[in-house]
Amino acid sequence: MMMMEASFDTEESFDDPSCLAPQPPGSVSPAKRQIREVKETKITINCVTFPLPGEGPEQQLLKPNEWSYCDYFWTDRKDPQGTIKIEEEYAKNLSKLSQSPLALQEEGTLGEAWTQLKKSLHDEAEVHLKFSNKLHSEVEKPLLTFRGDNFKKDLKKYDHHIADLRKQLASRYAGVEKARKALADRQKDLEVKTQQLEIKLSNKHEEDIKKARRKSTQAGDDLMRCVDLYNQTQSKWFEEMVTTCMELEKLEVERIEWIQTHLRQYTTLRHETDMFNQSVVEPVDQLLQKVDPGKDRELWVKENKTGEVRPVDMDI
Repeated sequence: MMMMEASFDTEESFDDPSCLAPQPPGSVSPAKRQIREVKETKITINCVTFPLPGEGPEQQLLKPNEWSYCDYFWTDRKDPQGTIKIEEEYAKNLSKLSQSPLALQEEGTLGEAWTQLKKSLHDEAEVHLKFSNKLHSEVEKPLLTFRGDNFKKDLKKYDHHIADLRKQLASRYAGVEKARKALADRQKDLEVKTQQLEIKLSNKHEEDIKKARRKSTQAGDDLMRCVDLYNQTQSKWFEEMVTTCMELEKLEVERIEWIQTHLRQYTTLRHETDMFNQSVVEPVDQLLQKVDPGKDRELWVKENKTGEVRPVDMDI
């Protein structure tokens, strides 16, 4: 975790004449004093910029009352060793948004239906023998082959795309830090040459100061350019994250509804095969009627969410 340094006042020239005025030993130039007194309102974590708690206007949810992925997964999960591996972390987080196609680890409304289904299968094992062929062909086989390789390829595509954008964001952030250091070095050099001018006036020292001022101004321009590139890259990553979350939500709803449909087919087979098992089938059917992708997403988000505060632009 790294606190962002105070922002530079864009109305203050990087080669302000005040930098040339004689300063008492150990004093700080007005420009630098102003920089240090600026209140920090933002923080950068793993190269992503967030507002500090209580700073700035309250951010509204992008999709209120829907428990959408795009509102609850902006903060990286904490690494117990404190080492952040961006590519692996983002691939892991985005992969967890999709559950096993077999629904063996489901929770929420779909999990309740699946649990009841397994119980009925266990209790009525002997009855199932007479329609096992239909059960295999119309329920089990479709579940086993659901999506298959295409689903894995789609998920990997999303993983790689977001990971690449995160790499670009890290690169832009490194550029900002490099430019920030370069500006600090140029300003320090200008201060040194200004102090030398106080000791001995000469054309050479005046020329050195002019060069130092030009380099300081250039360094300031470079910093502003790097910050602009960083903000553009973070905005792109933000937009793609929202789009990807929407796509994953769509896939998850399709998956749950697809499983729901085939489990309904199971209940149909049971009714057709043996009305004697009606008392066992009814609880499964009732739970399937209550399957709600939105509710399941709410439960999953509440348990796994990492943060609701979205990134904001870096200030200069």
